[in-house]
Amino acid sequence: MALKATIYKALLNIADMDRHVYGEHNLTIAKHPSETDERMMMRVLAYALNVPADDLRGRLEFTRGLSEVDDPDLWQLDLTGEVVHWIDLGQPDERRLMKAHGRAGRVSLYCYAASTPVWWAGIESKLTRAPKLAVWQIAPEESQALAAFAERSMQLQVSIQDGHVYLSTASRQLEIHPRALKHAEA
Repeated sequence: MALKATIYKALLNIADMDRHVYGEHNLTIAKHPSETDERMMMRVLAYALNVPADDLRGRLEFTRGLSEVDDPDLWQLDLTGEVVHWIDLGQPDERRLMKAHGRAGRVSLYCYAASTPVWWAGIESKLTRAPKLAVWQIAPEESQALAAFAERSMQLQVSIQDGHVYLSTASRQLEIHPRALKHAEA
């Protein structure tokens, strides 16, 4: 018998001063049986960092993720079904990233493992022809601390200013410093 996803609910209050995006978002997150709290919370962080100011070009949504290998972790689809923004986590190979690059208007990748510098050194030169790709590194100690925020029902305050992310709940606080490994070209 297959294990089912565990459902988490999050009320996310976002104040992104860098992009001038503010709002309250009710999220329902299906955590795959093999997914860690760290990875699930990285998906929540990626949502907060990329949620659009409005829904004119579609909403940012969690996908089936680990259940469907061809889908990203999050995506923004417009009303015609075109992928506006493809968001992945981890350390995929260049073929997956280039395929996403061909399908989407923008591609963002968030890496959070201690092995990211080694992975990036081996793949960086293969991504020079991917101008729509942005790659970010979250320090492993920050992503591991983020995992402690995981609860079945969460209320998170997320403030983003000068490239720094400040997360808080009633009992926890965390500062995250995403580091750009590759910027997307404008």
